Amino acid sequence: MNSLKIRRTAIAVAAAALLPFSLAACSDSGSDAKAAPTAAAGDQAKTGESTPAGDSMTGGQPFGPACAGVPKDGAGSFDGMAKDPVATAASNNPALSTLVAAVKQAGLVDTLNNAKDITVFAPTNDAFAKIPKADLDKVLADKATLTKILTYHVVGRKLSPQQMENGSFDTLQKGVVTTAGSGKSYKVNDTSNVVCGNVKTANANVYIVDTVLMPK
Repeated sequence: MNSLKIRRTAIAVAAAALLPFSLAACSDSGSDAKAAPTAAAGDQAKTGESTPAGDSMTGGQPFGPACAGVPKDGAGSFDGMAKDPVATAASNNPALSTLVAAVKQAGLVDTLNNAKDITVFAPTNDAFAKIPKADLDKVLADKATLTKILTYHVVGRKLSPQQMENGSFDTLQKGVVTTAGSGKSYKVNDTSNVVCGNVKTANANVYIVDTVLMPK
């Protein structure tokens, strides 16, 4: 009798323990479906693949007042530039013709086109126009100085807007550029404004700036 009573007690305890799980399973048939996104979110957190805040602010699209001047279609459009390496892409943008001429003068076309995952701060024609003509002509005639200035505008990795909110980056010239800002407003070295940022090319992210950056 005692043995039978013990068995009945054990069965009752086991049933009581299993009951909450059985009720939970019955009351929420979609629990597995809800668990999957949670796991995915955890994996995303581990891999760091969440959308950067800066990109979410811009929708991952180019931003800035000068973007309105970019052709809507063709090789010089944002879609067209995304298909070409950076020097070729820049050559199709009329606002960057002085930069392209300088890159050709310095013999850097192949260097830039063959580089992988870089960021280029690209001065507009108006940016070069701020430099007195005599000084600009002198720089353009001095390949070593010109190369030093142009490679100072290149960072050896792709930068997102989020990374530029408060950044300091080594350049191909071996100097350092600093960036600051948020949303759709950024400065480089505290002097040069990004007028059209987050422009994608086949091998680079491009931030078009309104002032030529000078190595320190």
